[in-house]
Parts: sequence; structure tokens; C-alpha cells
Amino acid sequence: MTTERRSDAAEEAIAGAEVSPIEDCQAELADVKDRLLRALADQENFRRRAEREREDAVRFAAAQLVKDLLPATDSLSRALENVPPEDDALQNLLAGVALTERALRDAFEKHGIQKIQPAPGEPFDPHRHQALFEVEGSDCPPGTVAEILLPGYAYHERLLRPALVGVAKSLAAQTSERPG
Repeated sequence: MTTERRSDAAEEAIAGAEVSPIEDCQAELADVKDRLLRALADQENFRRRAEREREDAVRFAAAQLVKDLLPATDSLSRALENVPPEDDALQNLLAGVALTERALRDAFEKHGIQKIQPAPGEPFDPHRHQALFEVEGSDCPPGTVAEILLPGYAYHERLLRPALVGVAKSLAAQTSERPG
């Protein structure tokens, strides 16, 4: 009986040895398949990210040029605001400046550049406005835009320059600062 037991044990060992290489191959195949799927997913993610970055680069290529043109736009607007209307000699020049300013504004709009021109009383938005000072005794509610110094500009959804504004001061802050 001991010989029968040994032969049964030997057969089981041989059967176990035959199964083990197959199981090892299946486990290795599953591991290789998992790594391949991960590599393909990484490659697809890289392709999408590169495409998105390329689109952004094309879309915002002119951002620096536009930033450089903003002071010229501001100067044209100031020129239009500061010419006295009764001076006939300057009216022809003023008409030319107005046409130039309008053409520049139309070109900006055509290429996705929006002017950020807050109205007095509009809530202050730190993502679109830059507060330079607080305005005391304003008719506007506290925490809202009271004065506009310069308009802001956005290129598509990207902010080029925030609107430079003065913000209405709250009455509580005004009274607490006064010497008693």
C-alpha cells in the first residue's frame, strides 16, 4: 500500500506541475494585457492633452499682441473724451480719431476680444475687476463698483486686463474710521 500511496502522490505532483506552468502563463498574460491597456489609455490621454494644448496655443496666439494694443485703445478713447466740442478746427481730427477707435473696437470684437466696462453699482467681481481705492460717500451700495478708471479686456474667456475701478465703501467702515 505504501507503493500505491507513493504513486498517487507522484501522479498528483506531476499533475500539479503540469497545471502550474499553464496557470503561470495565464497570470503573465493577464499582467501583460493589463499593462498594454494602461499604456494605450496613457497614450490616448497624452494625445487628447496635446490636442487641447495645441488648440489653446492657436486660440490664444495673439494674446500678447492684444495686450500691447490696449494702451493705444485707451489713448484713443481718452482723446475722444477730452476734445472740447466747440473747437471746430479739432472736429475733423476728432472724427478721424473716432473712426480709428471704432475700427479697432470692431477688430477686437471680430477676434473675440470683449471690453469689460462695469456700470456704477455693479457688484465688484475680483475675477474681472481690480479695486484701486475705496470711494467714500458714494450713492452706490457698499462693495459695488463706484468709479471706473479703465475698462478691462478679455480674450475669449481669458482675462487680459481687469477693469480698474474704485469700490464704494461701507457706511460702517466710514463711521469707524472717523475720530470720535
